[in-house]
Amino acid sequence: MAALVTGLIPILRTAVDATTTYTGRAVWFGFLCIRVVILFLAELPFHKLDLDFACNGTGESICIKACFNRHFHKPMMVAWNFMFVLTIFSVMLMELFTSHLRSRAQKRSCQVKADMELQGQGTEVAQVASKDTKGQIVIDLHRDRGTVGFYLFSITLRILIESWFLYVLLFWNLPALDNGPFNCSTDICSDLRVCVVRAAPEKRMSIYALASISGMIVVCSLLFCVYSIVHYLCHF
Repeated sequence: MAALVTGLIPILRTAVDATTTYTGRAVWFGFLCIRVVILFLAELPFHKLDLDFACNGTGESICIKACFNRHFHKPMMVAWNFMFVLTIFSVMLMELFTSHLRSRAQKRSCQVKADMELQGQGTEVAQVASKDTKGQIVIDLHRDRGTVGFYLFSITLRILIESWFLYVLLFWNLPALDNGPFNCSTDICSDLRVCVVRAAPEKRMSIYALASISGMIVVCSLLFCVYSIVHYLCHF
């Protein structure tokens, strides 16, 4: 998790210092910041999950480990971190595309200046990117349907990732943290054991927090999709 936080620093610095912006850019990077903080806090109750798992009886610890593996047979923290990396990837796709548009706009600007020097007059060029009063390049989604399409693709990808994450949280991880106790028997230890997970409410609260943020991202992404389709494609 520390590596994720460290790796997010240059991404956030890029978001602050970038010379190119587009609709909703600050929102997506803001969600990344919130998500990484919630993810860090949510993982704290799970760092010693194996120690919080206890079973009755006086058998060997291998029996308890077998019961633990049988009960928590679906990934948790690794899946959460992997989903977060995919979310970063969905945001960076649009960042790479805007970088391409910025490079293309700069080349066109240089070409216009060269034409002005040669012909003594300017030539207007239709551009997807234009500069604002502060010199920052703003992606104008009104001018190119292809740009809007890629923007919608990145948002749709984000919705799919977050929906998958919600499914993992609510249908994989949350049922494993039932109040219990639950019975466990394995091939290694044939005797029936009763096992419980300590601090289950705190662990469930962590999952609820992650699910809440993920749900907010899904709703916000859907709203941006509807707004982009109506405003940029239908011209309302």
